[in-house]
Amino acid sequence: MNISAVLLAGGESRRMGKDKATLLFHEKPLWQIQLDLLRKLEPAEMFVSARSDPSWRPDDVQFVADDPPSRGPLSGLAASLDRIRTSYLLALAIDMPLMSETYLRFLFSYREPGRGVLPLLDNRAEPLAAIYPQEVNIDFHSALAGSDFSLQTLTSRLINSGRLRTIVVSDEAREFFVNVNQPADVQSG
Repeated sequence: MNISAVLLAGGESRRMGKDKATLLFHEKPLWQIQLDLLRKLEPAEMFVSARSDPSWRPDDVQFVADDPPSRGPLSGLAASLDRIRTSYLLALAIDMPLMSETYLRFLFSYREPGRGVLPLLDNRAEPLAAIYPQEVNIDFHSALAGSDFSLQTLTSRLINSGRLRTIVVSDEAREFFVNVNQPADVQSG
């Protein structure tokens, strides 16, 4: 796939109480599960976005720092869009370990020139497992320069402007979007 991929690993993990990236899920750290998944897609380039360069980052994955002050995933996505050499950026959150290669390929198949793909789950955008066209870089930086750092607000504008196409998440695909946010989520996974 001619796409760039970013693993978003810059969260503060307040509910978890420690860095999610190194948590074991089915006996593997979350970062390894997610990077293994992204590698299966054979992206042209891979990034990890975080506040600081993680010690676990493999050499073949480029580090992208959130521009301070960090505005959460908005910062990581904007910084990643600045660096890509392809037309699209696949974003994947560190805490969605049930996401599948098949589903990500499905999303990729719905992109169009200058238009990315955004899953909707219960009428709510899932911007941390989405495909963004390089052209939205300016929109991300405009949002960073403003006062509303919500990805829901930004993705709504991008949908209305035709830059993102929405795909309703089917009942069968809902499990892919389960987040690991608290210690109990790791045990139940």
